[in-house]
Amino acid sequence: MAVTLLLQAIILLAAAVAGWIFLHRLRQRNSKDPKTWPLLGAQRETAFNLYRLHDWIFSFFRNDHRTVKLCIPSENIFFTVDPMNVEHILKANFENYPKGERSNYMAHEFLGDGIFNSDGDVWKKHRKVASFEFSNRKLRDFSTDAFREDALRLLHVLHSAALSDKPVDLQDLFMRMTLDSICQVGFGVSLGSLSPEIPDLPFAKAFDKVNEIIVTRFFNAFWQIERALNIGKERTLKQEVGALNSFTANIIDQRRLELQGNNRSKVDLLSRFMSYNEEHPGTFTDRELRDAVLNFVIAGRDTSAITLSWFIFCICIHPHVADMVFEETKKVLDSQDSTRGYTFEEVAKRMSYETLGTMHYLHAALTETLRLYPPVPFDGKVAAGDDTLPDGTQVKRGDRVAYVPYSMGRMEFLWGKDVLTYNPDRWLQDGVFQPESPFKFSAFQAGPRICLGRDSAYLQMKMTAALLLYFFRFCIVPDHVVHYRVTLVMPMANGLFVNVSPR
Repeated sequence: MAVTLLLQAIILLAAAVAGWIFLHRLRQRNSKDPKTWPLLGAQRETAFNLYRLHDWIFSFFRNDHRTVKLCIPSENIFFTVDPMNVEHILKANFENYPKGERSNYMAHEFLGDGIFNSDGDVWKKHRKVASFEFSNRKLRDFSTDAFREDALRLLHVLHSAALSDKPVDLQDLFMRMTLDSICQVGFGVSLGSLSPEIPDLPFAKAFDKVNEIIVTRFFNAFWQIERALNIGKERTLKQEVGALNSFTANIIDQRRLELQGNNRSKVDLLSRFMSYNEEHPGTFTDRELRDAVLNFVIAGRDTSAITLSWFIFCICIHPHVADMVFEETKKVLDSQDSTRGYTFEEVAKRMSYETLGTMHYLHAALTETLRLYPPVPFDGKVAAGDDTLPDGTQVKRGDRVAYVPYSMGRMEFLWGKDVLTYNPDRWLQDGVFQPESPFKFSAFQAGPRICLGRDSAYLQMKMTAALLLYFFRFCIVPDHVVHYRVTLVMPMANGLFVNVSPR
Protein backbone atom coordinates (compact mmCIF):
# COMPACT_ATOMS: atom_id res chain seq x y z
CA MET A 1 0.00 0.00 0.00
CA ALA A 2 2.76 2.43 0.94
CA VAL A 3 4.65 1.58 -2.25
CA THR A 4 1.53 2.23 -4.32
CA LEU A 5 0.94 5.60 -2.64
CA LEU A 6 4.60 6.56 -3.21
CA LEU A 7 4.35 5.56 -6.85
CA GLN A 8 1.17 7.60 -7.29
CA ALA A 9 2.83 10.60 -5.64
CA ILE A 10 5.79 10.32 -7.98
CA ILE A 11 3.49 10.09 -11.00
CA LEU A 12 1.48 13.11 -9.85
CA LEU A 13 4.64 15.11 -9.18
CA ALA A 14 6.06 14.19 -12.59
CA ALA A 15 2.79 15.18 -14.25
CA ALA A 16 2.74 18.47 -12.38
CA VAL A 17 6.32 19.24 -13.39
CA ALA A 18 5.63 18.28 -17.02
CA GLY A 19 2.52 20.47 -17.01
CA TRP A 20 4.48 23.35 -15.51
CA ILE A 21 7.15 23.04 -18.18
CA PHE A 22 4.54 22.73 -20.93
CA LEU A 23 2.68 25.86 -19.82
CA HIS A 24 5.95 27.75 -19.39
CA ARG A 25 7.00 26.92 -22.92
CA LEU A 26 3.49 27.50 -24.31
CA ARG A 27 3.48 31.07 -23.02
CA GLN A 28 6.63 31.72 -25.09
CA ARG A 29 5.25 30.43 -28.39
CA ASN A 30 5.16 33.94 -29.86
CA SER A 31 8.37 35.18 -28.26
CA LYS A 32 11.12 36.41 -30.58
CA ASP A 33 13.75 35.98 -27.87
CA PRO A 34 15.66 32.85 -26.77
CA LYS A 35 13.26 30.37 -25.16
CA THR A 36 13.64 29.64 -21.46
CA TRP A 37 13.04 26.72 -19.09
CA PRO A 38 11.72 26.92 -15.52
CA LEU A 39 14.49 27.78 -13.07
CA LEU A 40 17.22 27.38 -15.75
CA GLY A 41 16.11 30.21 -17.99
CA ALA A 42 18.03 30.06 -21.29
CA GLN A 43 21.12 28.56 -19.64
CA ARG A 44 20.71 25.28 -21.52
CA GLU A 45 20.38 26.91 -24.95
CA THR A 46 23.26 29.27 -24.20
CA ALA A 47 25.55 26.41 -23.22
CA PHE A 48 24.68 24.44 -26.37
CA ASN A 49 25.32 27.47 -28.58
CA LEU A 50 28.33 28.97 -26.82
CA TYR A 51 30.71 27.83 -29.59
CA ARG A 52 28.68 29.90 -32.11
CA LEU A 53 27.48 32.53 -29.65
CA HIS A 54 27.69 35.56 -31.97
CA ASP A 55 25.71 33.94 -34.79
CA TRP A 56 23.21 32.50 -32.32
CA ILE A 57 22.51 35.94 -30.85
CA PHE A 58 22.36 37.43 -34.36
CA SER A 59 19.70 34.88 -35.37
CA PHE A 60 17.16 36.51 -33.02
CA PHE A 61 17.47 40.01 -34.46
CA ARG A 62 15.12 41.30 -37.13
CA ASN A 63 14.73 44.71 -38.70
CA ASP A 64 11.63 45.10 -36.50
CA HIS A 65 13.12 43.31 -33.45
CA ARG A 66 16.26 45.21 -32.56
CA THR A 67 16.62 44.33 -28.88
CA VAL A 68 16.82 40.72 -27.68
CA LYS A 69 16.33 39.57 -24.08
CA LEU A 70 18.38 36.63 -22.81
CA CYS A 71 17.34 35.28 -19.40
CA ILE A 72 19.83 33.15 -17.47
CA PRO A 73 19.69 32.30 -13.73
CA SER A 74 22.27 34.91 -12.76
CA GLU A 75 20.81 37.88 -14.67
CA ASN A 76 18.85 39.27 -17.60
CA ILE A 77 20.89 40.43 -20.59
CA PHE A 78 19.52 42.76 -23.25
CA PHE A 79 21.37 42.70 -26.59
CA THR A 80 20.68 45.60 -28.93
CA VAL A 81 21.52 46.64 -32.51
CA ASP A 82 19.49 49.86 -32.47
CA PRO A 83 21.79 52.90 -32.92
CA MET A 84 19.44 55.03 -30.80
CA ASN A 85 19.83 52.55 -27.94
CA VAL A 86 23.59 52.45 -28.46
CA GLU A 87 23.82 56.23 -28.25
CA HIS A 88 21.62 56.21 -25.16
CA ILE A 89 23.82 53.62 -23.42
CA LEU A 90 27.23 54.97 -24.45
CA LYS A 91 26.57 58.71 -24.36
CA ALA A 92 23.16 60.20 -23.51
CA ASN A 93 22.71 58.19 -20.29
CA PHE A 94 26.34 57.19 -19.84
CA GLU A 95 26.34 57.50 -16.05
CA ASN A 96 23.57 54.89 -15.75
CA TYR A 97 25.50 52.25 -17.73
CA PRO A 98 28.89 51.52 -16.13
CA LYS A 99 30.81 48.30 -16.63
CA GLY A 100 29.44 47.34 -13.24
CA GLU A 101 30.78 45.65 -10.13
CA ARG A 102 29.78 42.18 -11.31
CA SER A 103 31.59 42.56 -14.62
CA ASN A 104 34.65 43.91 -12.83
CA TYR A 105 34.48 40.98 -10.41
CA MET A 106 34.25 38.32 -13.13
CA ALA A 107 37.23 39.66 -15.09
CA HIS A 108 39.22 40.98 -12.14
CA GLU A 109 41.87 38.23 -12.03
CA PHE A 110 42.64 39.07 -15.65
CA LEU A 111 42.11 42.79 -16.23
CA GLY A 112 41.99 44.02 -12.64
CA ASP A 113 40.96 47.68 -12.42
CA GLY A 114 42.46 48.63 -15.78
CA ILE A 115 40.82 50.99 -18.24
CA PHE A 116 38.60 48.28 -19.78
CA ASN A 117 37.37 46.86 -16.50
CA SER A 118 36.79 49.85 -14.23
CA ASP A 119 34.36 52.69 -13.63
CA GLY A 120 34.23 56.02 -11.84
CA ASP A 121 37.36 57.64 -10.48
CA VAL A 122 39.57 54.61 -11.16
CA TRP A 123 38.60 54.58 -14.83
CA LYS A 124 39.00 58.36 -15.10
CA LYS A 125 42.49 58.15 -13.62
CA HIS A 126 43.66 55.55 -16.15
CA ARG A 127 41.98 57.30 -19.05
CA LYS A 128 43.38 60.72 -18.15
CA VAL A 129 46.99 59.57 -18.38
CA ALA A 130 46.39 57.32 -21.43
CA SER A 131 44.50 60.10 -23.24
CA PHE A 132 47.34 62.55 -22.74
CA GLU A 133 49.94 60.08 -24.00
CA PHE A 134 47.98 58.98 -27.07
CA SER A 135 47.83 62.63 -28.16
CA ASN A 136 51.61 62.95 -27.77
CA ARG A 137 53.38 63.38 -31.13
CA LYS A 138 56.51 61.70 -29.75
CA LEU A 139 54.51 58.55 -29.03
CA ARG A 140 53.00 58.66 -32.53
CA ASP A 141 56.42 58.94 -34.17
CA PHE A 142 57.81 56.22 -31.88
CA SER A 143 54.83 53.99 -32.77
CA THR A 144 55.26 54.57 -36.51
CA ASP A 145 58.90 53.47 -36.35
CA ALA A 146 58.04 50.44 -34.22
CA PHE A 147 55.18 49.38 -36.51
CA ARG A 148 57.44 49.73 -39.55
CA GLU A 149 60.20 47.59 -38.03
CA ASP A 150 57.78 44.88 -36.92
CA ALA A 151 56.10 44.80 -40.34
CA LEU A 152 59.54 44.39 -41.93
CA ARG A 153 60.24 41.39 -39.71
CA LEU A 154 56.95 39.88 -40.81
CA LEU A 155 57.84 40.47 -44.48
CA HIS A 156 61.07 38.53 -44.08
CA VAL A 157 59.26 35.63 -42.38
CA LEU A 158 56.72 35.52 -45.22
CA HIS A 159 59.49 35.75 -47.82
CA SER A 160 61.05 32.61 -46.36
CA ALA A 161 57.65 30.88 -46.38
CA ALA A 162 57.13 31.82 -50.04
CA LEU A 163 60.56 30.42 -50.99
CA SER A 164 59.95 27.17 -49.11
CA ASP A 165 56.39 26.88 -50.46
CA LYS A 166 55.10 26.05 -46.96
CA PRO A 167 51.80 27.35 -45.57
CA VAL A 168 51.89 29.66 -42.56
CA ASP A 169 49.41 30.50 -39.83
CA LEU A 170 49.06 34.20 -40.55
CA GLN A 171 46.97 34.86 -37.44
CA ASP A 172 49.77 33.51 -35.25
CA LEU A 173 52.29 35.72 -37.07
CA PHE A 174 50.05 38.78 -36.69
CA MET A 175 49.64 38.05 -32.98
CA ARG A 176 53.41 37.81 -32.62
CA MET A 177 53.94 41.02 -34.55
CA THR A 178 51.40 43.04 -32.55
CA LEU A 179 52.66 41.58 -29.26
CA ASP A 180 56.15 42.80 -30.17
CA SER A 181 54.68 46.19 -31.09
CA ILE A 182 52.62 46.74 -27.94
CA CYS A 183 55.51 45.59 -25.74
CA GLN A 184 57.80 48.07 -27.50
CA VAL A 185 55.34 50.98 -27.65
CA GLY A 186 53.58 50.18 -24.39
CA PHE A 187 56.44 49.04 -22.18
CA GLY A 188 59.73 49.66 -24.02
CA VAL A 189 60.46 45.91 -24.08
CA SER A 190 61.63 43.88 -27.10
CA LEU A 191 60.29 40.32 -27.01
CA GLY A 192 61.56 39.10 -30.39
CA SER A 193 58.41 37.09 -31.06
CA LEU A 194 58.95 37.34 -34.83
CA SER A 195 62.57 36.27 -34.85
CA PRO A 196 63.33 33.69 -37.59
CA GLU A 197 63.16 30.70 -35.22
CA ILE A 198 59.58 31.66 -34.16
CA PRO A 199 60.09 31.06 -30.42
CA ASP A 200 57.56 29.60 -28.03
CA LEU A 201 55.61 32.29 -26.15
CA PRO A 202 54.36 31.12 -22.71
CA PHE A 203 52.98 34.59 -21.93
CA ALA A 204 50.94 34.71 -25.15
CA LYS A 205 49.54 31.22 -24.56
CA ALA A 206 48.60 32.07 -21.00
CA PHE A 207 47.02 35.35 -22.12
CA ASP A 208 44.86 33.61 -24.75
CA LYS A 209 43.76 30.88 -22.35
CA VAL A 210 42.73 33.33 -19.64
CA ASN A 211 40.89 35.43 -22.24
CA GLU A 212 38.94 32.38 -23.38
CA ILE A 213 38.00 31.20 -19.89
CA ILE A 214 36.92 34.61 -18.59
CA VAL A 215 34.21 35.02 -21.24
CA THR A 216 32.56 31.73 -20.24
CA ARG A 217 31.94 33.18 -16.77
CA PHE A 218 29.43 35.63 -18.22
CA PHE A 219 27.23 32.75 -19.37
CA ASN A 220 27.95 30.17 -16.67
CA ALA A 221 25.94 30.60 -13.47
CA PHE A 222 28.11 28.02 -11.67
CA TRP A 223 31.63 29.32 -12.29
CA GLN A 224 32.06 30.48 -8.67
CA ILE A 225 31.43 26.92 -7.45
CA GLU A 226 34.12 25.64 -9.82
CA ARG A 227 36.50 28.31 -8.57
CA ALA A 228 35.80 27.49 -4.92
CA LEU A 229 36.46 23.79 -5.62
CA ASN A 230 39.49 24.64 -7.78
CA ILE A 231 38.34 22.38 -10.62
CA GLY A 232 37.94 22.52 -14.39
CA LYS A 233 38.55 25.74 -16.24
CA GLU A 234 38.81 27.73 -13.01
CA ARG A 235 41.83 25.69 -11.94
CA THR A 236 43.47 26.33 -15.30
CA LEU A 237 42.65 30.03 -15.02
CA LYS A 238 44.40 30.31 -11.66
CA GLN A 239 47.57 28.75 -13.07
CA GLU A 240 47.64 30.90 -16.20
CA VAL A 241 46.98 34.13 -14.29
CA GLY A 242 50.07 33.33 -12.24
CA ALA A 243 52.12 33.29 -15.45
CA LEU A 244 50.68 36.66 -16.51
CA ASN A 245 51.46 38.20 -13.13
CA SER A 246 55.09 37.04 -13.30
CA PHE A 247 55.49 38.51 -16.78
CA THR A 248 54.07 41.90 -15.85
CA ALA A 249 56.00 42.08 -12.57
CA ASN A 250 59.25 41.58 -14.46
CA ILE A 251 58.36 44.34 -16.93
CA ILE A 252 57.49 46.80 -14.15
CA ASP A 253 60.68 46.00 -12.19
CA GLN A 254 62.82 46.40 -15.30
CA ARG A 255 61.26 49.72 -16.21
CA ARG A 256 61.60 51.05 -12.65
CA LEU A 257 65.33 50.24 -12.63
CA GLU A 258 65.81 52.07 -15.92
CA LEU A 259 63.92 55.13 -14.71
CA GLN A 260 65.94 55.17 -11.48
CA GLY A 261 69.04 55.25 -13.67
CA ASN A 262 67.89 58.66 -14.92
CA ASN A 263 66.89 57.26 -18.30
CA ARG A 264 64.15 59.82 -18.98
CA SER A 265 64.12 59.49 -22.76
CA LYS A 266 61.63 56.62 -22.70
CA VAL A 267 58.34 57.51 -24.36
CA ASP A 268 56.53 54.17 -23.93
CA LEU A 269 53.19 54.22 -22.15
CA LEU A 270 54.31 52.39 -19.00
CA SER A 271 57.18 54.84 -18.49
CA ARG A 272 54.73 57.72 -18.75
CA PHE A 273 52.43 56.11 -16.19
CA MET A 274 55.37 55.63 -13.84
CA SER A 275 56.64 59.17 -14.42
CA TYR A 276 53.16 60.45 -13.61
CA ASN A 277 53.52 58.58 -10.31
CA GLU A 278 56.60 60.62 -9.46
CA GLU A 279 54.74 63.88 -10.05
CA HIS A 280 51.68 62.63 -8.15
CA PRO A 281 53.06 60.15 -5.56
CA GLY A 282 51.04 57.02 -4.98
CA THR A 283 48.75 57.57 -7.97
CA PHE A 284 49.37 54.09 -9.40
CA THR A 285 50.25 51.10 -7.23
CA ASP A 286 52.20 48.16 -8.67
CA ARG A 287 48.91 46.28 -8.95
CA GLU A 288 47.40 49.13 -10.99
CA LEU A 289 50.48 49.26 -13.20
CA ARG A 290 50.08 45.52 -13.73
CA ASP A 291 46.44 46.07 -14.70
CA ALA A 292 47.46 48.83 -17.12
CA VAL A 293 49.97 46.50 -18.80
CA LEU A 294 47.45 43.70 -19.42
CA ASN A 295 44.77 46.13 -20.59
CA PHE A 296 47.21 47.63 -23.09
CA VAL A 297 48.11 44.15 -24.33
CA ILE A 298 44.50 43.18 -25.07
CA ALA A 299 43.98 46.54 -26.77
CA GLY A 300 47.21 46.69 -28.75
CA ARG A 301 47.86 43.04 -29.53
CA ASP A 302 44.57 41.22 -29.95
CA THR A 303 42.38 43.76 -31.70
CA SER A 304 44.81 44.74 -34.48
CA ALA A 305 46.03 41.18 -35.07
CA ILE A 306 42.48 39.84 -35.24
CA THR A 307 41.38 42.55 -37.66
CA LEU A 308 44.38 41.93 -39.93
CA SER A 309 43.59 38.21 -39.90
CA TRP A 310 39.98 38.75 -40.95
CA PHE A 311 41.17 41.32 -43.50
CA ILE A 312 43.43 38.76 -45.22
CA PHE A 313 40.56 36.25 -45.08
CA CYS A 314 38.32 38.79 -46.85
CA ILE A 315 40.82 39.68 -49.57
CA CYS A 316 41.48 35.98 -50.22
CA ILE A 317 37.79 35.63 -51.04
CA HIS A 318 37.78 38.97 -52.90
CA PRO A 319 41.22 39.17 -54.57
CA HIS A 320 40.26 42.26 -56.57
CA VAL A 321 40.37 44.19 -53.26
CA ALA A 322 44.00 43.14 -52.77
CA ASP A 323 44.74 44.31 -56.31
CA MET A 324 43.10 47.66 -55.61
CA VAL A 325 45.18 48.13 -52.45
CA PHE A 326 48.32 47.23 -54.42
CA GLU A 327 47.50 49.81 -57.10
CA GLU A 328 46.79 52.46 -54.46
CA THR A 329 50.09 51.73 -52.70
CA LYS A 330 52.01 51.84 -55.96
CA LYS A 331 50.39 55.15 -56.89
CA VAL A 332 51.19 56.70 -53.51
CA LEU A 333 54.80 55.54 -53.59
CA ASP A 334 55.40 56.54 -57.18
CA SER A 335 53.95 59.99 -56.54
CA GLN A 336 56.74 60.59 -54.07
CA ASP A 337 59.59 59.42 -56.24
CA SER A 338 59.89 58.51 -59.91
CA THR A 339 62.00 55.47 -59.00
CA ARG A 340 60.00 52.62 -57.55
CA GLY A 341 61.66 50.92 -54.57
CA TYR A 342 61.86 47.15 -54.84
CA THR A 343 63.37 46.04 -51.54
CA PHE A 344 61.31 45.60 -48.39
CA GLU A 345 63.33 48.29 -46.64
CA GLU A 346 63.04 50.82 -49.48
CA VAL A 347 59.28 50.54 -49.64
CA ALA A 348 58.83 50.45 -45.86
CA LYS A 349 60.90 53.62 -45.49
CA ARG A 350 58.37 55.47 -47.64
CA MET A 351 55.46 54.32 -45.46
CA SER A 352 55.11 57.39 -43.26
CA TYR A 353 52.19 58.53 -41.13
CA GLU A 354 51.37 61.13 -43.80
CA THR A 355 51.64 58.66 -46.69
CA LEU A 356 49.35 56.13 -45.07
CA GLY A 357 46.84 58.89 -44.35
CA THR A 358 46.27 59.33 -48.10
CA MET A 359 45.37 55.66 -48.65
CA HIS A 360 41.59 55.96 -48.54
CA TYR A 361 40.79 52.66 -50.27
CA LEU A 362 42.93 50.67 -47.83
CA HIS A 363 41.30 52.52 -44.93
CA ALA A 364 37.89 51.60 -46.37
CA ALA A 365 38.86 47.94 -46.85
CA LEU A 366 40.01 47.64 -43.23
CA THR A 367 36.88 49.41 -41.99
CA GLU A 368 34.69 47.08 -44.03
CA THR A 369 36.49 44.19 -42.35
CA LEU A 370 35.73 45.73 -38.95
CA ARG A 371 32.07 46.07 -39.91
CA LEU A 372 31.69 42.35 -40.57
CA TYR A 373 34.30 40.99 -38.16
CA PRO A 374 34.71 43.39 -35.22
CA PRO A 375 37.46 42.21 -32.85
CA VAL A 376 35.17 42.96 -29.88
CA PRO A 377 31.88 41.37 -31.03
CA PHE A 378 29.74 42.66 -28.14
CA ASP A 379 30.25 44.88 -25.12
CA GLY A 380 28.08 44.88 -22.03
CA LYS A 381 27.17 47.48 -19.43
CA VAL A 382 25.00 47.17 -16.34
CA ALA A 383 22.00 49.35 -15.53
CA ALA A 384 22.70 51.31 -12.34
CA GLY A 385 19.01 52.22 -12.16
CA ASP A 386 15.69 51.45 -13.84
CA ASP A 387 15.53 52.88 -17.34
CA THR A 388 13.61 52.85 -20.61
CA LEU A 389 15.63 52.56 -23.81
CA PRO A 390 14.64 54.73 -26.80
CA ASP A 391 12.96 51.71 -28.47
CA GLY A 392 10.72 51.26 -25.41
CA THR A 393 12.58 48.35 -23.79
CA GLN A 394 12.14 48.39 -20.01
CA VAL A 395 15.41 47.83 -18.17
CA LYS A 396 15.56 47.10 -14.44
CA ARG A 397 18.37 48.01 -12.08
CA GLY A 398 21.04 45.30 -12.30
CA ASP A 399 20.11 44.13 -15.80
CA ARG A 400 22.95 43.89 -18.27
CA VAL A 401 22.65 45.78 -21.55
CA ALA A 402 25.02 45.02 -24.44
CA TYR A 403 25.41 46.57 -27.86
CA VAL A 404 26.49 44.04 -30.49
CA PRO A 405 28.86 45.27 -33.25
CA TYR A 406 28.95 41.79 -34.83
CA SER A 407 25.19 41.76 -35.36
CA MET A 408 24.99 45.49 -36.15
CA GLY A 409 27.32 44.97 -39.09
CA ARG A 410 24.88 42.40 -40.47
CA MET A 411 21.62 44.31 -40.13
CA GLU A 412 19.92 45.20 -43.38
CA PHE A 413 18.15 48.24 -41.93
CA LEU A 414 21.59 49.74 -41.20
CA TRP A 415 23.60 48.79 -44.29
CA GLY A 416 21.18 47.93 -47.08
CA LYS A 417 20.35 44.86 -49.16
CA ASP A 418 24.02 43.98 -49.74
CA VAL A 419 24.72 43.93 -46.00
CA LEU A 420 26.55 40.58 -46.10
CA THR A 421 28.71 41.56 -49.07
CA TYR A 422 32.29 42.64 -48.40
CA ASN A 423 32.39 45.95 -50.25
CA PRO A 424 34.95 48.65 -49.33
CA ASP A 425 33.34 51.04 -51.82
CA ARG A 426 30.41 51.56 -49.45
CA TRP A 427 32.76 53.74 -47.38
CA LEU A 428 33.99 55.91 -50.27
CA GLN A 429 32.62 58.98 -51.98
CA ASP A 430 34.61 60.20 -54.97
CA GLY A 431 37.52 58.14 -53.70
CA VAL A 432 37.52 59.72 -50.23
CA PHE A 433 36.73 57.75 -47.08
CA GLN A 434 33.47 58.75 -45.40
CA PRO A 435 33.07 57.74 -41.73
CA GLU A 436 29.77 56.60 -40.25
CA SER A 437 28.24 57.49 -36.90
CA PRO A 438 30.03 55.59 -34.10
CA PHE A 439 26.59 54.56 -32.84
CA LYS A 440 26.03 52.73 -36.14
CA PHE A 441 29.59 51.53 -36.70
CA SER A 442 30.50 50.74 -33.10
CA ALA A 443 33.70 48.71 -33.48
CA PHE A 444 35.64 51.35 -31.52
CA GLN A 445 32.86 52.04 -29.01
CA ALA A 446 31.59 55.63 -28.71
CA GLY A 447 30.92 58.42 -26.24
CA PRO A 448 33.23 59.01 -23.24
CA ARG A 449 34.73 55.50 -23.54
CA ILE A 450 35.54 55.68 -27.26
CA CYS A 451 38.77 53.84 -28.06
CA LEU A 452 41.83 56.02 -27.45
CA GLY A 453 44.01 53.80 -29.64
CA ARG A 454 41.83 53.91 -32.76
CA ASP A 455 44.25 56.02 -34.82
CA SER A 456 47.21 53.98 -33.60
CA ALA A 457 45.43 50.75 -34.57
CA TYR A 458 44.66 52.03 -38.06
CA LEU A 459 48.27 53.19 -38.40
CA GLN A 460 49.66 49.74 -37.68
CA MET A 461 47.04 47.89 -39.71
CA LYS A 462 47.55 50.14 -42.75
CA MET A 463 51.34 49.95 -42.49
CA THR A 464 51.24 46.15 -42.34
CA ALA A 465 48.50 45.55 -44.92
CA ALA A 466 50.01 47.93 -47.48
CA LEU A 467 53.44 46.29 -47.25
CA LEU A 468 52.08 42.74 -47.34
CA LEU A 469 49.86 43.30 -50.37
CA TYR A 470 52.60 45.23 -52.17
CA PHE A 471 54.91 42.21 -52.11
CA PHE A 472 52.75 39.11 -51.70
CA ARG A 473 49.60 37.28 -52.71
CA PHE A 474 47.75 35.08 -50.27
CA CYS A 475 45.53 32.05 -50.74
CA ILE A 476 43.75 30.14 -47.98
CA VAL A 477 44.98 26.56 -47.70
CA PRO A 478 42.37 24.20 -49.28
CA ASP A 479 39.94 22.68 -46.77
CA HIS A 480 41.12 24.99 -43.99
CA VAL A 481 38.06 25.87 -41.88
CA VAL A 482 37.82 29.50 -40.78
CA HIS A 483 35.55 30.16 -37.81
CA TYR A 484 35.73 32.45 -34.82
CA ARG A 485 36.57 31.37 -31.28
CA VAL A 486 34.42 32.79 -28.50
CA THR A 487 36.57 34.83 -26.10
CA LEU A 488 36.43 38.45 -24.94
CA VAL A 489 37.59 39.19 -28.48
CA MET A 490 36.95 37.32 -31.76
CA PRO A 491 40.01 35.47 -33.07
CA MET A 492 39.89 32.62 -35.56
CA ALA A 493 39.50 29.27 -33.83
CA ASN A 494 41.85 27.34 -36.13
CA GLY A 495 44.20 30.14 -37.10
CA LEU A 496 44.49 31.39 -40.68
CA PHE A 497 46.62 29.03 -42.75
CA VAL A 498 47.57 30.52 -46.08
CA ASN A 499 49.93 29.90 -48.95
CA VAL A 500 52.18 32.85 -49.74
CA SER A 501 53.56 33.77 -53.15
CA PRO A 502 55.42 36.82 -54.47
CA ARG A 503 53.28 39.38 -56.27
